[in-house]
Amino acid sequence: MKVSGFSFVRNGNIFAYPMKESILSMLPLCDEIIIAVGKSDDDTLETIKSMNESKIKIIETEWDLNNNKDGRIYSEQTNLAFEQCTGDWCLYLQADEVIHEKDYAEISKRFISEYENDKIDALLFNYKHFYGSYDHLGVGRQWYKREIRVIRNKNNITSWGDAQGFRKVVNIDGKEQIEKLKAKQIDADIFHYGWVRPPKAQGLKIANANNYYHKDNFNLKNTLDNSNTEKLNFNYDNAFELENFKETHPKLMQNKIITDKNWTQYFDATKLRKKPLRHKITDKIEKITGYRIGEYRDFVLVK
Repeated sequence: MKVSGFSFVRNGNIFAYPMKESILSMLPLCDEIIIAVGKSDDDTLETIKSMNESKIKIIETEWDLNNNKDGRIYSEQTNLAFEQCTGDWCLYLQADEVIHEKDYAEISKRFISEYENDKIDALLFNYKHFYGSYDHLGVGRQWYKREIRVIRNKNNITSWGDAQGFRKVVNIDGKEQIEKLKAKQIDADIFHYGWVRPPKAQGLKIANANNYYHKDNFNLKNTLDNSNTEKLNFNYDNAFELENFKETHPKLMQNKIITDKNWTQYFDATKLRKKPLRHKITDKIEKITGYRIGEYRDFVLVK
């Protein structure tokens, strides 16, 4: 059995992605890793090349910056990497996601145990969303609980929407239809660090990403050239509820966590938005029962 890893990234250093840590966290699980590296305004390509890992295959891509509908450029780039995968299973991480070494055994076991199970298309991971610092987790329905991050290598499976999930094309009575993947939950976590970046990098990332959902006319290069970035600093005040993180981070993240203390030490975890009443009620029920009412499921759960 062969396992491929795949991902995509552009301007990874400007936006302070833990891209090296993300890629390295896949290495023990994968026989090859395909990275679609978009032409960047920084040295992202050189950073990944400098990793000098024989398993890594880089695809240099050009992002169509006119593709500004619903974040579809992200699934386009994901699919460019996925198409080059040759494994039986394909492990997908975005550049701000890292796997903890504690979960390697479980993931490897599932690759084997579910390989012959033709009732499933994918494996489903739990999520830990860090916010503002490495010591705080986002809590409640403001954050998605789980997503598919392992898929079978089938040519009818594709990254969907803005690359949060996947779909498959099936033929029913001679007509093509789009279906959600059948996924099995596994006891493994994705550590999501997309909301732990220096305030300037986070502000730049959000402003630039808006261009991929609607034409926002934000020009990253001009902004950087004019050093006009301070007004974009992100305030880290849009979370409804946080809780202290009392477990361990992946070992690969330890150096970054230490380095980032020069700004994470100033994060104020009390600056929270007022939680809507509906969120208060459903979050309370979830804390008591473990069940999330109205959970958005980008998959069909298979027991």
